[in-house]
Amino acid sequence: MLEFLNKKINFINELLNGRKKMTELEKMKLCMWYDANNDEELFNQRITAKDLCFDLNNLRPSDKEKRLEVIEKLLGYQPRNLELVSPFMCDYGSRINLGKNVFINSNCYLMDGGEITIGDNVFIGPSCGLYTAVHPLDFKSRNKGLEKALPITIGNNVWLGGNVVILPGVTIGAGCVIGAGSVVTKDIEANSVACGNPCKIVKKIKPDFLNRLSQVDR
Repeated sequence: MLEFLNKKINFINELLNGRKKMTELEKMKLCMWYDANNDEELFNQRITAKDLCFDLNNLRPSDKEKRLEVIEKLLGYQPRNLELVSPFMCDYGSRINLGKNVFINSNCYLMDGGEITIGDNVFIGPSCGLYTAVHPLDFKSRNKGLEKALPITIGNNVWLGGNVVILPGVTIGAGCVIGAGSVVTKDIEANSVACGNPCKIVKKIKPDFLNRLSQVDR
C-alpha cells in the first residue's frame, strides 16, 4: 500500500510540474475516475485479453503445455503451480497477481481493472466473481463511460466457496473461509469463517486448530 501511495504522489507531482499528461490507463492504475469505454488503448488491451481467454477456454484440459503458454501470455508471467479450470474470463490479465499453489475452479471472472492480488494456497470455487469496477451513481456520468477500479486482495490460505462475489476495494485476510453464495462488501479479518449477503463473520478459526493443521501438513 505504501509503495502504491508513493507512486501516486510522484505521479501527481509530475502532473503539477507540467511534465506529464495523464492517460486513461494511468488514471485506472491510480484508482481515479477514468474513461473505461471510449479509450482506444484500454479497449485494445481488453480485446487482447479476451482473445487469449477464448484461446485458453477452447484448449483441451490435457493440453497442459499449450494452456500454460496461453496463461503466461495472459498474465505476463509464469504462475507457480497454478490450476485453472476453464472457462475463465478476465479483462486485462496483467492486473492479476497470483501466489503459488492457487486453484481457480470453472466459470470464474476476475474483473481486473483494479489490481487483484491472490496469495499462496488459495482455493477459489466455481462461478466466483472478483469485481473491481465502481460506476457513478449519477446516470449521466455513468453513461459517459466513467469508471473507477479499486483493488481486491486475498491473503494466503483462503478458501472461497462457489458463487462468491467480492466487491471493489475488499481485502480478505489470510486463513479465511468464505461460504458459498456470499457477497463480500467489506474487509474480512484473518482466520475468519464468513458468509451471507452481505458477508459477515460467523466465527473465528482458533489458533490451536491452525497449529494442529500445520503439523499434519508437515
